[in-house]
Amino acid sequence: MGAESVVLIAVNQKDIASTNQADILRRLDPWISLPSVEGNPAYAFQHLRMMYLPEGLLFEDHLERRWHDATGETVSEIIFPSRHVAASGQASLTLHPIGVPHLPLGQQGPYGGYGGAPPPPSTRLGPWWKMLLERAKNDERVSGFDVSLEVTHHGPSVAVPCLFIEVGSTEATWGHRGAAEVLAHLLRDGLLHGSETDWNQTVREGEVVVVTLGGGHYAPRASQLGAIDGVWLGHMLASYALPFIQSEDGTIGGTWRQSIMGALESTREAFPGGDLVCSMDKKAFKGWQRQAIRELLASQNVPLLTTHQIKERIGQSSLDAQRVKERL
Repeated sequence: MGAESVVLIAVNQKDIASTNQADILRRLDPWISLPSVEGNPAYAFQHLRMMYLPEGLLFEDHLERRWHDATGETVSEIIFPSRHVAASGQASLTLHPIGVPHLPLGQQGPYGGYGGAPPPPSTRLGPWWKMLLERAKNDERVSGFDVSLEVTHHGPSVAVPCLFIEVGSTEATWGHRGAAEVLAHLLRDGLLHGSETDWNQTVREGEVVVVTLGGGHYAPRASQLGAIDGVWLGHMLASYALPFIQSEDGTIGGTWRQSIMGALESTREAFPGGDLVCSMDKKAFKGWQRQAIRELLASQNVPLLTTHQIKERIGQSSLDAQRVKERL
């Protein structure tokens, strides 16, 4: 199987939302069976690989290393088709990056991952979000389904860019074939025909990459920003992932700083050459918290921008790119 770079699709054998997406995807093209990996079924098509895991996904750490050890192939990215669980029961299609950067350094989360630097977010998050918005609104197969981004949360711990792509939110919809078909086709198109939406540093140098701070679990700010042409999405940190503690003498503690730094560092890793900026949900923070965040970002030379400012920055970025092309 050589030493080429591959994209690994990690499937949960016990999750019908995961296996439906994977099985449909394999029927769309002539995938071939590979020798089992760690005793698990494995498949290949072009640069794509698929591995069916027996016990869920959230604690399957170091998959990229394990695949390399078993096959000699280098994994450049991991995609996790999965189910989504929500108490609301609302039928939904979701995308999100992973990690628990706010937990104490090195502490394992209840749903996987370790406190500190989260895995790099997949650069496909923004482009796929735009594709999902466009496709779902006119597709009768997912009539009644909400579409949403979710913030950065849960495991596993891996060292390459990754994302979860999910069908929610209860047993009544996890096995929904139409939802699985929509997501499987998005996966196929995004992975096999996505050159226009891939991150290539030579082509994308200086384009705007946004990390969002604050707000609820379903990332309303990121969902709006990610729909804007020219916006790439990095990590999205909910208010609960930015824990502040203020002592009586005004000293500010908590792991909010660690969480932001981890999100910035891994997003930079995923988007080399990107113009990294942050956007804050101001209503989610008290005044002293906003000021602490501003000071941290200033120390890292990361602009904190409004939606309007981000749109202006995208316009300038596009203009600069056009000038470069004209010189060439």
